[in-house]
Amino acid sequence: MRVLVTGATGYIGGRLLPLLLARGHRVRALVRDPDRAAGAPWSSDVDVVAGDVLEPASLGSALDGVDLAYYLIHSMGAGGDFAERDRRAAASFAAAARAASCHVVYLGGLVPAGEVLSKHLASRAEVGAVLREGCDATELRAGPVIGSGSASFEMVRYLTERLPLMVAPRWIRNPVQPIAVDDVLSYLLEAGEGRPGGTIDVGADVLTFRSMMEVYAEVRGLRRIILPVPVLAPGLAARWVGLVTPIPNRLAVPLIEGVLQPVIADTSRARRLYPHVEPLPYREAVRRALDETVSGAVITRWSDALGRPGPRALEEREGLVREVRAADVAAPPEVVYRVFSGLGADRGWPAWSWAWRLRGLLDRLAGGPGLRRGRRHPDELRVGEAVDFWRAELVQPPERLRLRAEMRLPGRAWLQWDARGQGEGTRLVQTAYFAPRGLPGLLYWYGLYPAHAVIFGGLVRAIARRAERLAGEEDRL
Repeated sequence: MRVLVTGATGYIGGRLLPLLLARGHRVRALVRDPDRAAGAPWSSDVDVVAGDVLEPASLGSALDGVDLAYYLIHSMGAGGDFAERDRRAAASFAAAARAASCHVVYLGGLVPAGEVLSKHLASRAEVGAVLREGCDATELRAGPVIGSGSASFEMVRYLTERLPLMVAPRWIRNPVQPIAVDDVLSYLLEAGEGRPGGTIDVGADVLTFRSMMEVYAEVRGLRRIILPVPVLAPGLAARWVGLVTPIPNRLAVPLIEGVLQPVIADTSRARRLYPHVEPLPYREAVRRALDETVSGAVITRWSDALGRPGPRALEEREGLVREVRAADVAAPPEVVYRVFSGLGADRGWPAWSWAWRLRGLLDRLAGGPGLRRGRRHPDELRVGEAVDFWRAELVQPPERLRLRAEMRLPGRAWLQWDARGQGEGTRLVQTAYFAPRGLPGLLYWYGLYPAHAVIFGGLVRAIARRAERLAGEEDRL
């Protein structure tokens, strides 16, 4: 079959694409920014097309000749009127899919029976309804997805690891039905190869959110005490999750809302339609996710799908401030590149680390991501991936890396490194760009310039020293 995948650079889409290729399908990926797909391991094996589900004119060519389309798009982590945006996007895609006579498979969320839905759950359900009414569609409904790098797993992991004693709202006793990411992928594959099937609930064992944390603690050999209390508003709980875990507030809210009410899947249709898919027990899903996390074999992360793409190229223009620092490095460009492309997460930032941690803490208090997001892999980096409070915007090994700031700022900021070969060494050029937003932005930049001069100057020197040390170690081997 010829298959179109939307959301290809997201958590589920990035894992589904290689499986479709392995089954022999001809795959096309619809992305808003082709640069984000360029670094993916599957990029050379698929047809990458630029388009936007909110722009109907871009969908005709994307769906031309397609037999099956996966709709893996939602605005769960977005602000503003996300429901209206998702409604328009689904209607646009359904109309294009109907014109192309293709089957659409959508991954939605479980819907509580007889309950008033939260805005996010209602929007996910509405998207499914719009697709089913507008074209031949199958909607798979799943609860919390458990896998290395998934938002639900990271929320459970960080809460349990960091809090020996938890005071939690009483709704953590509500039954929920998580499912392993591998099983979600299996159901998506099976649904795509079958006939349009309406709505199908999928899930594994039923337990409470409290039990999810307790089982995680048992697998990790931790002792944890969880004390339910009568009242803790969902908004306050989401802010607490945003402070303790890497999950930002805007994503923590829908995750919390997903366990506010009992949500149990009716898996009878899934068992009948896909009898050979045996969902993993939650405990085994946790073990697998931990093994992949420890081994560094995380394929995609929750943060891959967040953040709107920034400008594709920077240019010198009025209002853009630059600070350039350079150093001559006695190491080849590929070694220098490995050093600056491996910054962040556990390796940290090699100069004035306490200042970076303080900046991360202040950003978290302001509602930003801080340094908590880390990175998917300690060495590999792709366009669109998160690196602490940055996002990779340009990845060109072994020469250039540009990170776009996602911390709270009165403007937009980038940090770029260039490794230029010169003789037997490298000219390392580090450039900080800042586009201030009004007077507050200018006051911010020039007020902090003395501190930035010290920190950025120390950073470029530390990268040079680390690269020279690494090159020396490799020469001795």
